[in-house]
Amino acid sequence: MAPRISRSLIFILLWLIQIAACAQYPLNQQNDRFDKQAGYRFEHLQRGPRNTDELFVCLAFSGGGTRAAALAYGVMEELRKTPIKVQGVEKSLLDEVDVISSVSGGSFTAAYYGLFREKLFADFRTKFLERNIQGALIAKLLNPVNLVRVASPWFGRIDLAAELYDREVFAEATFARLEENGRPFVILNATNLGPGRRFDFTQEYFDALGSRLDLYPVSRAVAASSAFPFLLTPLSLKNYPQAKGYDPPWWYKGALAEKDWFTRRYDAAKNLDFYKDKQNAYVHLMDGGLADNIGVRAILDAYAHGFIHQKILDGDIKRLVLIVVNARTEAEDRLSRKTSPPWIITVAEKTATVAMDNYSFESIAQLRGELYRRVQIQEDTDACNRRLDQYCPGAPKFIESKKVDIYVVEVNFKAAEFIGEDPRYYLNLPTTFSLGKEQIEKLMAIGPKLLQASPQYQCLLKVLQAEAEGRPRPKDCPPGAGIMGN
Repeated sequence: MAPRISRSLIFILLWLIQIAACAQYPLNQQNDRFDKQAGYRFEHLQRGPRNTDELFVCLAFSGGGTRAAALAYGVMEELRKTPIKVQGVEKSLLDEVDVISSVSGGSFTAAYYGLFREKLFADFRTKFLERNIQGALIAKLLNPVNLVRVASPWFGRIDLAAELYDREVFAEATFARLEENGRPFVILNATNLGPGRRFDFTQEYFDALGSRLDLYPVSRAVAASSAFPFLLTPLSLKNYPQAKGYDPPWWYKGALAEKDWFTRRYDAAKNLDFYKDKQNAYVHLMDGGLADNIGVRAILDAYAHGFIHQKILDGDIKRLVLIVVNARTEAEDRLSRKTSPPWIITVAEKTATVAMDNYSFESIAQLRGELYRRVQIQEDTDACNRRLDQYCPGAPKFIESKKVDIYVVEVNFKAAEFIGEDPRYYLNLPTTFSLGKEQIEKLMAIGPKLLQASPQYQCLLKVLQAEAEGRPRPKDCPPGAGIMGN
C-alpha cells in the first residue's frame, strides 16, 4: 500500500508543478499595422441619438472600493432622472454624458455603464454593489489549484481578480464592445509603477505599446485600475515594437521642446515617451489612485491638448460640464491619541491613502483654477472690446477665443453637513469591496442629495432651463459661477 500512496503523491506533486509552470497572465496582443481610424478613440465614437456636442458633459469617478462605486451609481441614477431640453429636444442629463474618467472602485460603475448602458440600473446592484466581492476573491484564492497558480512568478492575485470580474461582472466583454456602443468615452485609469505615472486604457496609449486594445478584456483594465497596493499584485502588459506606420498624436509633435518643459503638454509627451522607448519591455500597473485618485487628470489633459481642446477650437462645445464624484475617505484620527507608534500594517495603509487624498484636493483646485482663468479671459476680452467700440470704434479688436460656459460640480461627503447629514458616517466607511446593504442604500441615496445641493449644479440647471425657455441668463448665475459659485 505504501508504494501506491507514494506514487499518488508523486503524481499529484508533478501535476501541481505543471499547473504552476503553465500559469501565465494573458498578454495584450501585438498590433502589426497602425490605423488611426481604428481602435478605442474618442474621435471615432458615435454620439447617441439625444447627445449633442453643444452640451459636453464629463464625469470623473474617484477610487474608494464599493463606496466609490455606489456613490457614482447614485449620481448616475440622478442624472438619468434629471430632465433637460437642448436644441429643442427633451432628454435626460445622462443622455448628454460624453466622457467618464474613473479610477479604482469608480471604474466598476464606469465600465459597466459603458458596456451595458441601461442594465446598470437593472442589475449592477446585485451583480456587484451588494455582493461580497472581497470574500469571493478570497475564496477564489484559497482554492488549492489557484494557490498553486499564484505561486508562479507570471501569474498573481490580480489575475485571479480579473478572472472573477470577467466571468461574474463584465460578461467577458472586450474594448471592442465599448467602441461599438459609442459615447460616453470611458477612460479607465491605472498607474504605471515604473515611472510612477498615470496610464489610460485608450488606443492612444496602446498605439505607443504597439498593441491592440479592441481585443483586450475590460475586466483586466478594471482590475488594474483597482489593484490596491499590498492586497493585489500588479497587472502587466507587454510593450511591443511600434506598429508599421505608427504616427504619434498631433499634440505630441514638437511638445518636447526644452523651453516648454514646465507645461502640461510637455509632461504628457514625456509620459508617452516612456512607451516609445522599447527598452521598457513591460508595463506593470496598479491602482489608478496612486497617480490620480479622482480621475480628473485625463479630462484636464483632454481639455489642455486633447479631444476636448480640439472640440472647443472647432466651436462645437458651447457648454462644458465636469461632475467630479469624490468618494474620498477621512477616517477619524485615533493614532494621535495613542502613546505607541502605529504598526506596520497601519503605516502601509496610511502611506497608500494619505497622499491620494491630499493629491485629490490639489487636483480639483487646479481644475477649478485652470477653467476659471479661461472664463476670466473670455470676460476680460469682451469688456475690452466693448470699451474699444465705445471710445475707439475704428481700432482693431482683441481676438476672441471660442467662448465656453464652464461648470465644475463636486460631489463630496464633506458637504453632507450642509444637507443635514453627518459626514463622518460616510467618511469613516471602509474602502473595501464588501459593504452591508444598508450602507449601500445610504451611499446611493446621498449622491443625488449632494449633487442637487451643489450651487454649481443648480446654476447649470437654471441656465439650461432659461435657455430652453428663451429667457436671459439668470442674474444669480453669471459666467464663472458654475466653477467657483457666487
